[in-house]
Amino acid sequence: MDQPRNLTTEPESTILSSKKTVCVIGAGPSGLVAARELRKEGHRVVLFEQKHDVGGQWLFDPDVEKEDPLGRTKFMEVHSSIYNSLRLLSPREIMGYTDFPFLMKEGLGRDTRRFPGHRELWLYLKEFSVHFGIRELIRFNTRVEYVGMLEGNGDVNDVDYDLSIDRVERNGEVVEEVFDAVVVGNGQYSYPQLPSIKGMKTWKRKQMHSHVYRVPQPFQNQVVVMVGNSLSAQDISMELAGVAKEVHISSRSQKNLMEGFSKVISKHEKLHLRPQIESLEEDGRVLFVDGSFVVADAILYCTGYKYSFPFLDTKGLVTVDDNRVGPLYHHTFPPLLAPSLSFVGIPRKIIAFPFFESQGKWVAQVLSGKRKLPSPDDMMRSVQEFYRQREADGIPRHETHDIIQFEYADKYADKTGFPHLEEWRKKMCLVALDNSDVHLETYRDSWDDEELLQEALQSPHFTQHIGPIMIST
Repeated sequence: MDQPRNLTTEPESTILSSKKTVCVIGAGPSGLVAARELRKEGHRVVLFEQKHDVGGQWLFDPDVEKEDPLGRTKFMEVHSSIYNSLRLLSPREIMGYTDFPFLMKEGLGRDTRRFPGHRELWLYLKEFSVHFGIRELIRFNTRVEYVGMLEGNGDVNDVDYDLSIDRVERNGEVVEEVFDAVVVGNGQYSYPQLPSIKGMKTWKRKQMHSHVYRVPQPFQNQVVVMVGNSLSAQDISMELAGVAKEVHISSRSQKNLMEGFSKVISKHEKLHLRPQIESLEEDGRVLFVDGSFVVADAILYCTGYKYSFPFLDTKGLVTVDDNRVGPLYHHTFPPLLAPSLSFVGIPRKIIAFPFFESQGKWVAQVLSGKRKLPSPDDMMRSVQEFYRQREADGIPRHETHDIIQFEYADKYADKTGFPHLEEWRKKMCLVALDNSDVHLETYRDSWDDEELLQEALQSPHFTQHIGPIMIST
């Protein structure tokens, strides 16, 4: 084992004005842009990535045999939940970072569709990392095993972080380093959220979470029960309908089923809508709450994902409770550990890349002293008020980080002088959502927002000059 390497920390008297040595965990969409913003602000940045390349969730991994099919391990061997046929849910125009548009590019193996396949977004992220020189900051094939406060440091407002790092490229040897600050950007779609169903532990047939679903062929001529009706469940059910004997889609609520998905189910004779599962029987039967049942060969759980930080030890100051990560001031800073610890990429149901960019900028400016956070007590009061308001609005705890509102993203941007979302970007997002609700099978290839598209392409976002970028694909 290597001897621990300790980086000299800054004197307390310079904590607000000095540049920091910052660790970023994860080279996906949130980690990459956070690293870029931190370096722009003058910080010394090291980005740890457990895989061999950038992309995070968008780095497709077809080798799922090494993963627990239900994702019940502490550290996931497979990070990406991307299946082979996945295409973007949103048009590419709204997805890029503010200073690096997601352009259509001609060439061998490139996908010029407005709603391209997943590989095209991975190439975009790779180009972003090359263009801004981020790759030189990254230690690939390095998994962070432990992040914790240095023992003996009693001042929670001046916390250094001791990291034990499992470096795969060094035959699993553990290296310890000390950083002034840690930015967590390990993503939100890798750790399966599983339901609790009677008989689930003793059911002998195939059970798996969509995290390890890649292609439909293993379900050839099988009776499949899918649990959940998320967007990925809808995609996968349509794909399975082409090979499976029957596909039964179990949903807790059939009242909120999208019009487009209802059309798909009525159109495909192999697709059947079912109520919630009552129990799983050892003889292969799946019993539903209405008394009906099917004898299934496989159950595929499309039940979403949970936030997980198996490497993080905050002594209980940051917890995950019913998928609420908290307390976090504006989904970013834990009041009692800020600014030494921060999170980028927690919010959901937003236009992600620009929001993550604004998060990275805020973190970088707070660490450099350009921006100041409220006191820990004031931040905690703000978090508690936010929780009370969500509860008053009838929003369940597990949806704490579902933003939805464009207004929140704009108010967040104001913290750093970050530009508001363009109106065309907001409108285009809503049009795509409405189109998918009604025309699930065709919305990615048939749309009616040509005026918005032209407005976007003529906007400064797309007319800014981006020099040539050479990457190996």
